[in-house]
Amino acid sequence: MAIKEPFTELVIQKQPSGFYEGYSLPIALISKLSMVLLVIWALVFPGNANSVLGSVNGLLLKSFNSFYIVIVGFFAFFLLILAVLPQTGKRLMGTEGEKPEFSNFSWFSMMFGAGLGVGLMVFATAEPLGLWGSNPLTVSGQVAPNAPDGLTGAYRYTYLHYGFHAWAIYVVTGLSLAYYAYTRDMPLTIRTALTPLFGKALNGVLGHIVDVLGVVATILGVSVTIGFGVSQFIDGVYAVTGMDWMMDLAGDAPKPGTVGLVSGLVMIMGLSIISAVSGVGRGVKYLSNLNLVLSLILLLTFVVFGSFVFAMSTYVSALADYLLNFISLSFGAYGPQSQAEFAAALPAAAQSLAGDLYGGATNAWGSLDGFQKGLTGAAAELPAEAQTAAYAAGEQGRQFGWQAGWTTFYWAWWIAFSPFVGLFLARISRGRTVREFIVGCVFLPALVCFAWMTILGGTAIDLELTGSANGVIVGASNTAKLFVTLGQMISGPFLAAITIMCVVLIMTFLVTSADSGILVMNTIMSGGEQETGIKHRIVWGVILTLVIGTLLVAGNTQGGADPMEALKSAMIIGALPFTMVMGLMCIALIKALYRDGVRDRA
Repeated sequence: MAIKEPFTELVIQKQPSGFYEGYSLPIALISKLSMVLLVIWALVFPGNANSVLGSVNGLLLKSFNSFYIVIVGFFAFFLLILAVLPQTGKRLMGTEGEKPEFSNFSWFSMMFGAGLGVGLMVFATAEPLGLWGSNPLTVSGQVAPNAPDGLTGAYRYTYLHYGFHAWAIYVVTGLSLAYYAYTRDMPLTIRTALTPLFGKALNGVLGHIVDVLGVVATILGVSVTIGFGVSQFIDGVYAVTGMDWMMDLAGDAPKPGTVGLVSGLVMIMGLSIISAVSGVGRGVKYLSNLNLVLSLILLLTFVVFGSFVFAMSTYVSALADYLLNFISLSFGAYGPQSQAEFAAALPAAAQSLAGDLYGGATNAWGSLDGFQKGLTGAAAELPAEAQTAAYAAGEQGRQFGWQAGWTTFYWAWWIAFSPFVGLFLARISRGRTVREFIVGCVFLPALVCFAWMTILGGTAIDLELTGSANGVIVGASNTAKLFVTLGQMISGPFLAAITIMCVVLIMTFLVTSADSGILVMNTIMSGGEQETGIKHRIVWGVILTLVIGTLLVAGNTQGGADPMEALKSAMIIGALPFTMVMGLMCIALIKALYRDGVRDRA
């Protein structure tokens, strides 16, 4: 039976002249208006913006936490099946006989730099150390926080957050865009990925909505990345210069203050706008080359002076543990635990005190000892066995809180980042097969991420286990952990030189992420054009600066709260609609691959 040719007549109306010449006016105006309104709200009512975003985020997590977990697990298995099946894996993304545009080495280097960068710098030590103290195994009480036997749980979830699932999120978007662009000669823009499902309807309002969701997700994903990176940049500058005015010194450990964060942001974004204006051929290319060289120097420093043998033994055992638990990690989702459910699980002696016990027992960041010490009144007079049973009754609530605070946050972050990274991966992958694309963009980068996390993070953990660090690294803020680890590992002029190099590396990663994000947003708004107007790059650079700056200020309005809180809440909220778009992308790709196979056989 003959199947009609696929829909390829995608028409994105663009302005013929004026300020928005070559751009889709609805996409540009709706995207800018939504971001400007967010900026005004956070600027005029920072406290209200922070609390409302936090409340909405909390409500969404209660309803959609399981959705985030399960759909990302689906993405990973979906891509694995596409790669394994002969009829889909061998399909070429290009014309018959076409060769890849870039060598394997160049292709891998570019994809790795685009997919991570700032995240690896901030979380190379912070992620393993943080998960060493708090992961589902410690939440359930199976192992003690920061104990020698807690290493398995720490790296099981480190690998989850930076492994195959993370890269699968990028590749779902990238593969969808690349397949249609190079087999059907369609534009590299988000709506293209849904044409097998919606056809010519994407030429109108529906297409504009899809592209706007991609732009908004990109803005918020890049904003969180830059927010973390600027915080680490200020920590590094403080480590080099000792300038107190940049820091908040009121807590147990110094952390960047609002003035320091805003000052660093303005500097970074100013450089990013200059780089974006200069274009990919100059700014992004040269900075990417510099990033690679400096990253290798940093890694070599940890190999020579760090705990390399400990790290490599951890790498092998952690990888085996991650693969053995892959299915449960993919689909093991938790829902919130109501007070009624908690009360029903309590022993009879404690059921009348459910209201007093509920908050502490379901707190994902509290230990049994802390729970017991925090009890007051009649709850404090319960026998120790009843208190322990009450804490155990709240495990589902703790697991939900932990998963929503760690894993779901990461999935939302990668999803919000995926229009940017996916579009970039699609750009550089013409002439590759579907199998090459999946293996090269999911499995190989993940293995390198594992090595980075175990070499840098393993050194930090080993310094704590041996007593050399004496709790200094664990006690540092997340963005300062890298510099504190270096301070425990080396000293003297070499330490000063490596610290300065790290500050430069963070700065170049930030500039690369920001200017690449600016270029991608302009590509989507121009209907897939790779060359976009300079004035629009400047405008989006300014908007991005204002979004990050105002949300950082809003997040720091309530008595020393985490300045990243408002940014993270906005990002998780903004990522949810695009998560649904990505689910539709998978369905559309299944239909496209199946029908193209039928056409070939016919």
